[in-house]
Amino acid sequence: MLDELRQAAARQRTERALRALVLGCKRLLSERGEMNGMPIARELIDRLDALSDDQLDGFFDYLARDLSPDPQQVLRLAQAYAATPTAEALIPLVRAAEPPRQELLRRLNRTPGGTAAILRLRRALLGRLKARPELQAIEADLLHLLGSWFNPGFLQMRRVDWNSPAQLLEKLIQHEAVHAIDGWNDLRRRLQPDRRCFAFFHPQLPDEPLIFVEVALLPEIPAAIAPLIDKAATPLPSDRFRVAAFYSISNCEPGLRSVSLGNFLIKQVAEQLKHELPRLKTFCTLSPVPGFASWLRREPDMTSLPGLRKGAVAPLQSAFALLQQATAGDFGVLHARATLEQLAPDAQAALLTLCAAYLLQVSPTADGDPVARFHLDNGARLERLNAQGDLSSKGLRQSFGIMVNYLYDLDRIEASHAKFRDGEVARSRAVGALV
Repeated sequence: MLDELRQAAARQRTERALRALVLGCKRLLSERGEMNGMPIARELIDRLDALSDDQLDGFFDYLARDLSPDPQQVLRLAQAYAATPTAEALIPLVRAAEPPRQELLRRLNRTPGGTAAILRLRRALLGRLKARPELQAIEADLLHLLGSWFNPGFLQMRRVDWNSPAQLLEKLIQHEAVHAIDGWNDLRRRLQPDRRCFAFFHPQLPDEPLIFVEVALLPEIPAAIAPLIDKAATPLPSDRFRVAAFYSISNCEPGLRSVSLGNFLIKQVAEQLKHELPRLKTFCTLSPVPGFASWLRREPDMTSLPGLRKGAVAPLQSAFALLQQATAGDFGVLHARATLEQLAPDAQAALLTLCAAYLLQVSPTADGDPVARFHLDNGARLERLNAQGDLSSKGLRQSFGIMVNYLYDLDRIEASHAKFRDGEVARSRAVGALV
């Protein structure tokens, strides 16, 4: 009996909170003056932040149910436009097809704190999509709006160094997603003169890095990650800088997932470094291959690899058989550093050949390695594969230690991007010779 009373009381609280929230949304949407709507929007944001999970579910239901386009009106206007495809017929159709919730989100975004509130709302929504696919339409609206509001033209790129505020430096440690930062001494080394860190900021979130990239300034293209993140390494003098190697890029805001920022950040950083350090001639990455090990363990059918020339099938099958023999049929043993280091040269070559096939043939597909897809779609060239480039537990688990250099030739980025969109990976001769 007591549990039933508690449940009834909770339902009543949820209903009261939702009624107040819905009333506020209606008031905000009906308000004509922009300044008059700000207090309403501020109150709505406070109410949204106070919602429990159950109440937030109810709010998403309201957005999906009551703030979607009127299907009959859209149908009528679409038929009118099909019959008379003029601007006069198209404009009302476009207006009717836009969900009213988009305008609600725009009005919330106009008030101080609104941008951060919408990012929090999307974070909550993303956590629900798998269980509630009917909310995908709301997700599409949020992604559309955030893609406009966080257009790189509106963002500010700033260098982060050891003199940056401590709160900002702590966020670098917290959000580094590729190569964990082991405390303040490690961070200090990554911000010394032969290193650079740049981040994008939004004017409405001036102290919140959205995404940041770490760069090593080097004499040559790097083959392994350990020397780049060795916190005891001695900084190099500037007269030896010839290569800028992007070795980590991390998103700080989950609410911006799938909003394209990293590609613009890398290109903008490259242009700035080129201007600042004219001796730099090469811009590249040292990147992980997080999908390779799991792909190989699934024992892919080499004959079905997309775009593979017929003459390459047999060598790949031979490489796969050789590696199976070297591991007694258990690729999992390659997750151990000792096993990998003792691997015979022909088995090590077979591993690189199979990784090259994965990157060259699978990357243009939806199942491609996410890091490869990011850089190749960004216009980079697959330059070199490095055996035992990352012997950390994470590197061994994800790619059997292999790391990759993607080359950013600033004069050929657009051509390489177009090639990738057509299903072909731009590659160096050395990589092409592996398959």
